[in-house]
Amino acid sequence: MTATVGVLALQGDVREHAAALVASGARAVPVRRPTELDAVDGLVLPGGESTTIDKLLRIFDLADPLRAAIRAGLPVYGSCAGMILLADRIEGGIDGQRTLGGMDVVVRRNAFGRQVDSFEADLDMAGVSDGPGGRPVRTAFIRAPWIESAGPEVEVLARIPDRWADGAAVGDAAGKIVAARAGRLLATAFHPEITGESRVHTLFVRMVEESNREGAR
Repeated sequence: MTATVGVLALQGDVREHAAALVASGARAVPVRRPTELDAVDGLVLPGGESTTIDKLLRIFDLADPLRAAIRAGLPVYGSCAGMILLADRIEGGIDGQRTLGGMDVVVRRNAFGRQVDSFEADLDMAGVSDGPGGRPVRTAFIRAPWIESAGPEVEVLARIPDRWADGAAVGDAAGKIVAARAGRLLATAFHPEITGESRVHTLFVRMVEESNREGAR
């Protein structure tokens, strides 16, 4: 049976995520209400502005149901702002900012700088670029966070290299974690959906399908 994966449709690049999910073999639906959340097998938290999404989650009465769903084992993929929302702890957040939590990481908000500091890069990502063909993942970083530290149950999937492919120095970002997985939670600091890269979504759809099989036992 085709997995139904929701995309939180309060802010951010919803259509791009939905297209990547469909390309990965899932049925993609928007989620704005608790009843819509109840109907999905997994959920994508798209990029956007993490503080705004936090406020909208409360306005739409989604924050508490989503926290409960994460605790109950709903597979969730958070990209950029979505990574911040999945973090248990934030550095650089604003007063009163809350997360959904679930992933034992410390995430630094806007770690890569402002909008003008946005960039694209090819990165190796475990479970994606080490598959058939071995191509790196084309990523887009837009006011992106990074993971400062991760707990022992968190699997690191990608880091910023010490130098870029052209030999240019990376600076303070060198070695920082930009993709991670903890059980049924997946997070990336970057936007694969913007660059037309669907393999990260394919990994997440496999996670959702695995969760469905486990639930059917």
